[in-house]
Amino acid sequence: MTLEAKVEAQYRAWLQDAGIDEATKAELRALEGNEKEIEDRFFRDLEFGTGGLRGVIGAGTNRMNAYTVGRATQGLAQFLLKELPEPRSVAIAYDSRNQSPEFALETALVLAGNGITAYVFESLRTTPELSFAVRHLKASAGVVITASHNPPEYNGYKVYGPDGGQLVPDMADKVIAEIRDVTFDQIRRVERSQAESAGLLKWIGREVDDAFLTAVAAVSQNPDIVKAMSEKLQIVYTPLHGAGNLSVREALSRVGFTQVHVVAEQELPDANFSTVKSPNPEERDAFKLALELARKVDADLIIGTDPDCDRMGAVVKDSAGEYFIMTGNQSGAIMVDYLLNSMKEKGGLPNDGVVVKTIVTSEMGAVIARSYGAEVMNTLTGFKYIGEKMTQFDERGGHTFLFGYEESYGYLAGNYARDKDAVVASMLIAEACAYYKSKGLSLYDVLQKLYRQHGYFLEKLESRTMKGKDGVEQIQGIMADWRSNPPAEINGARVAQVLDYSQGIDGLPRENVLKYVLEDNSWFCLRPSGTEPKIKIYFAVCGKTGEESAAQLSALVQAVMQRVDG
Repeated sequence: MTLEAKVEAQYRAWLQDAGIDEATKAELRALEGNEKEIEDRFFRDLEFGTGGLRGVIGAGTNRMNAYTVGRATQGLAQFLLKELPEPRSVAIAYDSRNQSPEFALETALVLAGNGITAYVFESLRTTPELSFAVRHLKASAGVVITASHNPPEYNGYKVYGPDGGQLVPDMADKVIAEIRDVTFDQIRRVERSQAESAGLLKWIGREVDDAFLTAVAAVSQNPDIVKAMSEKLQIVYTPLHGAGNLSVREALSRVGFTQVHVVAEQELPDANFSTVKSPNPEERDAFKLALELARKVDADLIIGTDPDCDRMGAVVKDSAGEYFIMTGNQSGAIMVDYLLNSMKEKGGLPNDGVVVKTIVTSEMGAVIARSYGAEVMNTLTGFKYIGEKMTQFDERGGHTFLFGYEESYGYLAGNYARDKDAVVASMLIAEACAYYKSKGLSLYDVLQKLYRQHGYFLEKLESRTMKGKDGVEQIQGIMADWRSNPPAEINGARVAQVLDYSQGIDGLPRENVLKYVLEDNSWFCLRPSGTEPKIKIYFAVCGKTGEESAAQLSALVQAVMQRVDG
């Protein structure tokens, strides 16, 4: 059967399925004759990637809707019933996106239909709190309904294992195998009243919130300095209409920050993120309103968190008094230095301490960590791999986790969760700001000092969006071209090493990623996104001066993107 015939068959099957509600069928009927849209909705099933199940909300197998959520949950339930012992339970959280509460309840009712207890947060909560809750409640698994920083038309479904970490490939493959064989008429679902009366749907709230925030506050390094500087340090915070509002503010308050100014226009949940193009703290536009408020209150620091509050972006004043948006690599390097330096000052830096980062994250943080005697480990992209390392440290001993981070604004300190946490990152970057202000330094000053000490590390990310079936094929073609025809040199610099992670190198799982290291130690990396229809190209250089690094980076980006764009 051709792809076109399969798409048409799927489309007709949904229209004829007695289990599909009339509103969904009406949405599909309205597409009659729009072959391109029908193809995009049915040419494949949504797949688990770096962030689990994620897609545009709507009807179809390649969309986020109650049916794809129900099917995924039935597969998860079957996996839990086969693989994990009784009593089985799943913690569920959701963010501020369209249909997040509905998808969370649907997940709970399907689990209950399979005899599995669902612990559901009574209102929106952050992704890191869900990771914490799995561990705190000793649940068999966790689910969070979120599309992280994607545009408003998206939603998603992330699955967590009993350690509180996102599913790693071996476990994910088993869940996917179960999902693959599920048809809609096999989904076992009960009504809410039945699930509640049977004790299979339980609502959770403040008790878990308090335990989570206590664990976050325990990571604080210098509470006395924070309290001494609290009246002098001005912080602007924006939750970008997401789940971080209450948690971040409470965490900052618990460690002593008093001058926290929240961007009023972005304080409350808004599923359409109406004040921003994209609710992503990686993008400058997301900070437009925060920058306006910062100038009014003369803020030392601006903090922004994404809708599910697992990513944190920071803005600081530069030497000219202008606001400078730090990259994830820069914020991460500062937090590595602050955390390890604080531990060292107190005599509490462990001899077996480890900093964990991803293969596309700057080497600057690694160099800083090693300067304190810490070991550095690399993982594939996706915080699930950092969480996996943490669980291995707990099980095997011999290593103490200090800090984990990735260039895409994800950070974790502390051992209470297994996913990136913008709550603790917000607290740490604010604490670092207070600590250095007490010494007459801004975070920008600290960054420049680290550059002078360790080298001028500069990085850049380019991405190309390629939607639909044609886009998937384009991305596959780009990767195949670079894999089969690797460059011998770029801009006169010899390619010293080609790292093809699809071969399972460095003891890491196989993944479709290519990294090219040049003889001057600069590098670039090609990686299809696991959560969006994009191919991402990462670049990194290190020079003796900022000017040298900037010129080197510009030339590298131009040369590589010329070939990518064809």
